[in-house]
Amino acid sequence: MKKEARLPTVYEVIGVLILFIVIMFGFINLLELPIQLALFTSWFMVIGLGLWIGLRYKKLQDGLLQGISNGLEAVLILITVGALIGTWIAGGIVPSIIYYGLSVISPNIFLFATLIICALTSLATGTSFGTAGTAGIAMIGIGQSFGIPLPLVAGAVISGAYVGDKLSPLSDTTVMTASLTKVDIIEHIKSMLYVSGPAFGIASLLFIFVGFFYVGNSVDLTRAEEAMGALQGQFNISWYMLVPPLIVIALLAMKQPSIPTITFGAFLGVIWGFAFQGIPFLDAIQTSYQGYSIDSGIEFMDTLLNSGGMVSMLEVILLILLALGLGGLMEAAGILHVICQTLLKWADNAGKTTLTTLIAAFFGNFFGGAAYVSVITGSKITEENYDRLNIDKRVLSRNTEAGGTITTPMVPWSDGGVFMAVTLGVSTMAYLPFLWFHFLVIIITLLYGFTGKFIWYTKGKEYTENYEDSTVNTTKFEA
Repeated sequence: MKKEARLPTVYEVIGVLILFIVIMFGFINLLELPIQLALFTSWFMVIGLGLWIGLRYKKLQDGLLQGISNGLEAVLILITVGALIGTWIAGGIVPSIIYYGLSVISPNIFLFATLIICALTSLATGTSFGTAGTAGIAMIGIGQSFGIPLPLVAGAVISGAYVGDKLSPLSDTTVMTASLTKVDIIEHIKSMLYVSGPAFGIASLLFIFVGFFYVGNSVDLTRAEEAMGALQGQFNISWYMLVPPLIVIALLAMKQPSIPTITFGAFLGVIWGFAFQGIPFLDAIQTSYQGYSIDSGIEFMDTLLNSGGMVSMLEVILLILLALGLGGLMEAAGILHVICQTLLKWADNAGKTTLTTLIAAFFGNFFGGAAYVSVITGSKITEENYDRLNIDKRVLSRNTEAGGTITTPMVPWSDGGVFMAVTLGVSTMAYLPFLWFHFLVIIITLLYGFTGKFIWYTKGKEYTENYEDSTVNTTKFEA
């Protein structure tokens, strides 16, 4: 007799989550095995649960493939950014940005300048990935030349990059969140400003304070002078090296798709390498695949500039695919659904509802491995409570971004966490304590929720009356 498919029980879900954490911790910290193996092993754990509750292999495979499909754009962006970094270093573009940055930016305000530059770039382009892959790697180079700890620099880069990813009308996650919650995109952005404005202001003060009272006393300017001399000796440094990034930023600001725009930027790097750096054309093309290699005699400069190329992203791409697949399996097995339904029963006021949205969105990153998954779990799974409590959907859209978009670079195996770590050359756990904008957004969001500040309510009781009919069946689902 065929076994009827059902949702997992709360205890089964708790068991799977505990086992997942044990696997991740054991593989990475105790056995010192690659995180990819930990994620791959977790596939079998979720497949086993799926078979136990009556799901067919086909259902599980479809969920796995759907999960991977949800994040393929991030994978393709990684490939193009790898190519872009390789050709922009070879073309003298990144070295020129670093050189001019060292010339004009004071070490005391460097961290604050990094935050502002990356925020403006991401607001204009709508992409945190594009910002980190262009302005971000240049800021890392400048910071390294000043002798500033790279996790601190990465924290300023990522904080600035996610300002635009959260507030720009060009951002895919901003548009997607507004669409999923049925909120006008301008109203959605206005709602987020109540949180992001204070968070950005406080984060700016923190980076200014650290710049003046910590960085300013420890910077070794001789290191910066050595870097500038080495860059001039190895590359043709000139103002026209800044043309390709300006073109790429302009195209992104005109809402052109990220993948072809970044690919075009990589092609410009090839042209610049051939035309202005004297690199043979085939060798310039090769840097898009294998990256750039240099021996300047200065160790930290060689570490920074010997990078890029599609090959450098292959391990990262595997990690993202495995994480996305795991998220798809968990969705197919109903694990995320059970978690969020359990949280919904507990949320009976604005504060608890805000917290459940943050948790549901974070689970999308933690178990689904992608920002797209997080805004879906944050918005669609918790929206019933906003209807039941007559809370305006602008609050839902704002909370979804706070729990989803903002927490993406905080998870080491999510698409955002992996991308930032590889692109900036700083591990997720190293830069995590310095994501001050991100932590402030979460804190202020929770503060508003539990105090009732800027929590808007709809008029009438129509949502409450229809809540019973809209509740999802939590005992059976399609096998």
